Amino acid sequence: MGDQQFKRSYRFAFFSSLYITLFLSAFLLLIEYIFFEINWQSLLIFTIVCYVLAFLVIQLRIEHFIYKRVKAVYDSVTLLDSSLLQEERVTTDMATLTKEVEKFARDKKIEIEGLRVRENYRKEFMGNVSHELKTPLFTVQGYILTLLDGALKDKKVRKKYLKRASKGVDRLLYIVNDLDMITKLEAGDLHLYKEDFDIIEVIKNVFELLEMKAEKKEISLNFDKNYSSIFVNADKERIQQVLTNLIVNSIKYGKKSGTTELSIEDLDSGKVLIRITDNGEGIDEEHIPRLFERFYRVDKSGSRQEGGSGLGLSIVKHIIEAHDEKIYVESDFGVGSEFSFTIKKAKDTREAETSIEDQVV
Repeated sequence: MGDQQFKRSYRFAFFSSLYITLFLSAFLLLIEYIFFEINWQSLLIFTIVCYVLAFLVIQLRIEHFIYKRVKAVYDSVTLLDSSLLQEERVTTDMATLTKEVEKFARDKKIEIEGLRVRENYRKEFMGNVSHELKTPLFTVQGYILTLLDGALKDKKVRKKYLKRASKGVDRLLYIVNDLDMITKLEAGDLHLYKEDFDIIEVIKNVFELLEMKAEKKEISLNFDKNYSSIFVNADKERIQQVLTNLIVNSIKYGKKSGTTELSIEDLDSGKVLIRITDNGEGIDEEHIPRLFERFYRVDKSGSRQEGGSGLGLSIVKHIIEAHDEKIYVESDFGVGSEFSFTIKKAKDTREAETSIEDQVV
């Protein structure tokens, strides 16, 4: 291994010095042979000194040459910090230089692939935004133009079309508000107001708000068992929004006469895990990694007919992550889906549990 390293690192200097030494020694030997008496001892000393000096000079000059040239290349590439190139790391060892170049190439390839992914995501996002906004805009425009073309005089038609135009405007506001919220969440401008509250009470409120929506599809909203009060510490309004979005999603993609069941699991880490489970359509495995992207829809046509901004799950993910918590999804196509997220228990609740455990011990 040492011999291979030696050959790889100093091969050029070794053979160059050897050729120079042999040439000069032969030349000196010829001079002494012609004009003087040959002194083998001095010739040997000259050969050794000549080789050592030649080796050192060639090696140092090559190192300096390579360092200057490679550093110039690094300096010319503005994306790479030239300070990464340290003088002691630049030698005649071509393997070292090759590794540096390969590392640079890998880093740039990863960076380019990342930029390409972001560019594709940007194009897709802009296309989705355009589509989502155009639909209600064209709806509103169509009704207004119809009224301007003469339908304005008919009171029944006027009232009907104005109501429909109003619904289109409401949808536009809904999308814009969701976009504004997700922008603030991503920028970290949306501040959380954490407090202790009863999560069971919040879930019951959400059930009541969505009761009529669930009844239209004959979907029952229920707990897996009877729960007493469970206090958690979080932003109450935002967690209610998370629960609303997830339950609306389960209703939207649920089967007629199906169920949406909510369960709460106590975790040892001072948190609870809230599960929203349904027996609806389910999600193909290929869609799950992109499920929380903005405007990403599993069913492009059906989901738009159901309404919504296409930002619900993305908002849910950002709110949960803003609480430093995790959200999970499990789904079997044709069987159903389960969304779950963690949330921190209230401090008083944790202290009470600890006290009870101490008493038992």
